[in-house]
Amino acid sequence: MQVIGICRFSYPALGGFQVEHDSIAERIAYLYAPQRMAARFAFFEAFTLPCLRAQTDPDFSFVIVVGDSLPQPYLDRLQDLIADVPQIVLQQHESGPHRAVMKRAINALRRDTNEPCLQFRLDDDDAVAVSFVQELRAKAALARPLLRQVRSIALDFNQGFIARPTADGIEAAPVTAAYWSPALALMISARADVTVMNFSHHKLWQRMPTVTFTGTDMMLRGMSDYNDSRQKPASKPANMKLLTPDEETYFKETYNIDADTVRIATSRPQ
Repeated sequence: MQVIGICRFSYPALGGFQVEHDSIAERIAYLYAPQRMAARFAFFEAFTLPCLRAQTDPDFSFVIVVGDSLPQPYLDRLQDLIADVPQIVLQQHESGPHRAVMKRAINALRRDTNEPCLQFRLDDDDAVAVSFVQELRAKAALARPLLRQVRSIALDFNQGFIARPTADGIEAAPVTAAYWSPALALMISARADVTVMNFSHHKLWQRMPTVTFTGTDMMLRGMSDYNDSRQKPASKPANMKLLTPDEETYFKETYNIDADTVRIATSRPQ
């Protein structure tokens, strides 16, 4: 079964953000502000890319969507970072309706619409365990009979960490939470053209059958001041602590996230 992941890397969509702007020009100015982009690259390099590089099942595709307005220096830097990950495809799109653009981006990668497809999303500060694609395929095989009756099924790996890269290392806290976007996937039936980006992840249980898998650390949600979900006044502070050396080893084994790489990525001049 084909596995496709997607990441929006500061893509200036129409919609798709909890914090709104009055115009695309204002959104672009916000997204491409140097301090924000420095933080996005630090997270992406420290968290997101390493887990993709080390998947125990390398048979997947991953599309990164950027705006055609992304300044050339950022585009060049992103292309350099992903050059050694053959599964990654970079797509540039002009600003447009969020769900419609993401739908086109994902479906452009589907190879066989006569077969079901597994799809997942990662924000540019999130990660999944290195065993995620392998485990996703295994669990999808168990749930596949449900596709005889519905066009999509959500598969939710609900255990892992919230984490933040710092110049001192990784700050993190364990978490078990339903329908967070990292390590949450959809199994899409043959010939259906809906995608994982057609649905609000926290409302999937209202739209389709869902199957939850717990007991194994599979997701990692990056936390920073630039999280879209943390721009609201009611957002709660995250209670994280610096990982011990043993915990750093566990993160390396589980997510391929290296604490020394984190220290370098977050302390280098931007």
